[in-house]
Amino acid sequence: MTATWTRLLRSTPFRLALTFAFLFMLAFVLAGAIVYQMMSADLAEQLDDTIKETYSVIAATYAGNDLKELVETVESHSTRSLKKAQLFSLTDAAGNRIAGNFTAAGLPDGFSMFGAEMPGLPPGTEYRAYSGSLGANTLTIAFSLSETEELETIMLMSFGWATLIITGLAVTGGALLASRVQRRLDGIAATMVDVSHGRLDTRIPLTGKGDDIDIVSSQVNAALDRLSALVEGMKQVSADIAHDLKTPLNRLQMILEGAADKAARHQDVSDDLADARTEGHQINETFDALLRIAQIEAGARKARFTDVDPGEILRTIAEVYTDVAEDDGKSLLPPRLEETTGRIHGDRELLTQMVANLVENTLRHCPPGTSIKLSVTRQGDRVLASVADNGPGIPAGEREKVFQRLYRLDHSRSTPGSGLGLSLVRAIADLHGATITLEDCRPGLAVVVSFPLATD
Repeated sequence: MTATWTRLLRSTPFRLALTFAFLFMLAFVLAGAIVYQMMSADLAEQLDDTIKETYSVIAATYAGNDLKELVETVESHSTRSLKKAQLFSLTDAAGNRIAGNFTAAGLPDGFSMFGAEMPGLPPGTEYRAYSGSLGANTLTIAFSLSETEELETIMLMSFGWATLIITGLAVTGGALLASRVQRRLDGIAATMVDVSHGRLDTRIPLTGKGDDIDIVSSQVNAALDRLSALVEGMKQVSADIAHDLKTPLNRLQMILEGAADKAARHQDVSDDLADARTEGHQINETFDALLRIAQIEAGARKARFTDVDPGEILRTIAEVYTDVAEDDGKSLLPPRLEETTGRIHGDRELLTQMVANLVENTLRHCPPGTSIKLSVTRQGDRVLASVADNGPGIPAGEREKVFQRLYRLDHSRSTPGSGLGLSLVRAIADLHGATITLEDCRPGLAVVVSFPLATD
């Protein structure tokens, strides 16, 4: 139990709860003190008004030198105050009592305070008095402060109990809320510990309330999904490199061993060296492409983003590859561009390479007679760039796999290439916040890249 409380006291949510509880109680105490002072002042003012009003009523019965009615009035009021809560005194010029239930001695004119130290008065009682002259006589009216003090005591006790109750509720509620938040933070910490130990499929549990902790947890889970995908991708790349580069490396080794044998027999090895250079160049291109994809996925090129006209990129690609397509027995049609397409925010060089890769991929894997169409259209707040052909297309079950690194369709393994062209296209699209879809043209395939429209 002690360890639990110690851990709770060290938790940030509980400390925040205590801080807010303290600030709330401080505000409550200050407000209570102000209310108490205002109530005390109001009670005192009401008491003075009552005393002054009583004095005025009694003083109104005095008529010149006739004290009879005044004395009767004072005595009448005195007899009604059995517990001496109200005191009345009428004295002559020598200070002798004429009427009343006490003798006022030495009190100044106007309001004053005095203690009950006179004989016959309740001990320990404070009085508020008002004195005034009526001819040669002095009339004094005094009211006990016991009722006012009792009201103030009740108010102070009520305020004290309210403070204790609110403090208990604030601390208890803060502890409960802090413990709930702490449990959720413990869940986040436990998830991160699991991830640090290699269990990348662990995710932070969500409550579904959509609060700030759920939002942060969702973002962390999304980051963990991304991390898991990257790690799986790295594992897959490692396996693919070991699988796909094993053949060219073995072939390179066989070429070099054959060249060494020929050299030992003093035969010409120039053809073998040319083949070895070709194999080495192909292997280097594969590794360069992998490195380039890794750099793009890390977002290293975002600093070079500007507003780019996608139609201009397609026109440039068409100018470069039209003759290449004709030499290969295919046709690259003039790009179809909408006048109000808009611009996209990105790296011009990477976007050009992305479209070039799509065109080269089509030229490499489509038979002679294939037509290639480039287009840019606008769809709401998206810009769609498309590279379509009427070639053999890609089977529906293979369309997502072709974006994996080093993945090649069976019928494409006899053609040159490393299987990284579309992986590079996907990396560039992800860097620009774009999505890629492969659509069946019946016959052929259309690769559609959807970019967000650049904002001003």
